Amino acid sequence: MTNRSVHDLLNLANPAGAYDALLTRVLPQARVQRRWEPSDGPLPSLFVSHGAPPTLDDPQWLDDLFTWGQAMPKPRGIVIVSAHWENAPAALSGSAAGTPLFYDFGGFHPRYYTLQYATPDATDLARRIASTMSSTGPVHQFTDRGLDHGAFIPLMAMYPAADVPVVQLSMPSLDPQALLRLGQRLRRLREEGILVIGSGFMTHNFAVMRKPALVDYTIAFDTWAADAISRGDVDTLTDYRAKAPGADIAHPTADHYVPLLLTLGAATDLSTATSAIERIHYGNSIRSIQLD
Repeated sequence: MTNRSVHDLLNLANPAGAYDALLTRVLPQARVQRRWEPSDGPLPSLFVSHGAPPTLDDPQWLDDLFTWGQAMPKPRGIVIVSAHWENAPAALSGSAAGTPLFYDFGGFHPRYYTLQYATPDATDLARRIASTMSSTGPVHQFTDRGLDHGAFIPLMAMYPAADVPVVQLSMPSLDPQALLRLGQRLRRLREEGILVIGSGFMTHNFAVMRKPALVDYTIAFDTWAADAISRGDVDTLTDYRAKAPGADIAHPTADHYVPLLLTLGAATDLSTATSAIERIHYGNSIRSIQLD
């Protein structure tokens, strides 16, 4: 990865052009996607490597996300925990229809700050999540904090019709055990047709984009994580700082890793783990996981 490549990532001739093309091609299909029914059984829990705004300029990534969303019945609702919102105690985003997005990024083309993802009213979903969390105390709901890019970027591709109610739940801390417990509390929602998503990045280090030699560390971490996930080894994944090769390079900070623990906590059968997306993008792994 060269500095020129990083420059190109931030200065695109047609920002979000691949997303525009996706909408033109798939919106009719997205609108008629079969909706979840109780006979379908619980929806899976997902870990999504969400990417920055230029994810919307990567046709393959967009196609992968859309295909993944289409492989499941359309959820009754989505609760998503993003790497970009830590708030204790856990809190909820605004649930009114069309709550403005939270553009929590800087330095990109102005087009990205005009993107819209006007999802339906999610008041009932927010109440259901708050009820699920009630054993830990009252859950504050922000009225003016919309979805951040860790939530809206992947969902724009997975559910481009923007016809599924979505509520974002904050991370109460960056402690892996705390996120595991949070996922466990959300697990029952899957039986009601609510999709539980942890949104982070399997490896997350911008330095890899400037120093290609570091990619060996991110690949080693990704290989380790994929193996531990396939074995359902939650203890090892929780203790990643001590046990994962290249952990300090793959994740200089914990924020993009710990949503994986939420996904594991929300799962009922760790042996079902599959990689819905599996590749290296600008030196980092965008592996994304589905579990029943």
